[in-house]
Amino acid sequence: MKNNFSIPQPLPRIARFEELGFGLFLHFGLYSLLGKGEWIQDFEKIPVQEYERLAERFTVEKFDARAMALLCRDAGMRYACLTTRHHDGFSLYDTRGLSAFDAPRSAAGRDLVAEFVEGCRAEGIVPFLYHTTLDWRWDSKHCSEERFAEYLDYLNASVEILCTQYGEIGGLWFDGNWSRPGADWKEDRLYATIRKHQPEAIIINNTGLDARGALGHPELDCLTFEQGLPGAPDRSGWPKYLAGESCETLNAHWGVGARDFLFKSPATVIERLCACRKVGANYLINVGPQADGSLGGYEVELLKTVGRWIHEVGGSIYAGKPVPAQCGGQDFLLEAEGRLYYFAHALNVQGDKHVVPGGGNGPRSISGLNRKLAGARWLDNDAKIPFIENHDGSVTVLDCHGYDYGTNLVVRVAELSVAV
Repeated sequence: MKNNFSIPQPLPRIARFEELGFGLFLHFGLYSLLGKGEWIQDFEKIPVQEYERLAERFTVEKFDARAMALLCRDAGMRYACLTTRHHDGFSLYDTRGLSAFDAPRSAAGRDLVAEFVEGCRAEGIVPFLYHTTLDWRWDSKHCSEERFAEYLDYLNASVEILCTQYGEIGGLWFDGNWSRPGADWKEDRLYATIRKHQPEAIIINNTGLDARGALGHPELDCLTFEQGLPGAPDRSGWPKYLAGESCETLNAHWGVGARDFLFKSPATVIERLCACRKVGANYLINVGPQADGSLGGYEVELLKTVGRWIHEVGGSIYAGKPVPAQCGGQDFLLEAEGRLYYFAHALNVQGDKHVVPGGGNGPRSISGLNRKLAGARWLDNDAKIPFIENHDGSVTVLDCHGYDYGTNLVVRVAELSVAV
């Protein structure tokens, strides 16, 4: 039975975040030197003192934050999130005396977070900062309550540095509370620190693989879906409107894996971005920079390819909001500024015997739209789309012809203009 609770309106900062749409996650740290993913210290039980010595090799001579931000722009991304400190406790920023285990005191001798936010701003990309709450150096998962309280003081002081030393940031992205379930993480204090210095920042705290989409502290602004696609939430009766964000890897890990060849394809990334936008959620795709700080060639070209697709479909992917109408298969509708956008999946090339068979060219139905159309056209080539509809617009059928030979957009977008 459907309840009668109202749906809250998003706060301005949350509405702005939803229109960012697509972002780049960057997992980078000492673990990148080993090329076996970001959990390698824990998985291989590397002693802390041995692991610390990696900082002597952390030269990152090819870490170019401006180039990373430019890649985001080329990929059609509007924000980027960097791991300022991961679970190994090594900080990419100047901890200003809180710890000697940071990038300025490594072989790099640089504040990589400062470079990151500057590079993002130079290219019009909104910078987000990831910060771990699980810290192996402090043994935060197993330590005593007294030690844990000291750690939380350190964590809060660390986050305050990020909030006060790097200008305005788009948001803080936390990860690790799932490591000590039931503990008092003093979230009230942590989030109050952020709101004091960064009142418009989006606050996210990852609920982890086993609790995708779970609600959390009232100050949080977004539900998380790690390594999975979000569903359409029923926000009726919620005290606050929350955005949604799916974060996924291109491989099976977040930090670089030198011998992992199981990459997602550009088509898969396009389809999963669309699946997120179908329900109004953002898509945050991860790349793990290599040991020297550069990005892998495949990852760069993949993201640029996705960017070319976004150029084909225009701003509908950002500003469009989900429309409560039923479409067949994976197809869906978004609406922006009075225009409807139909996202058509699995179309095939149209042609003669040289064309590989398959796909679903032809009629595609929309039910429950309840609006009459004035016209329909493909965004990629401006070709008109024939359609028929019943008297009240409750059922519309688009004649979705396929691609010209040599073309396949994976997901094709049509603009539907509504009759006045």
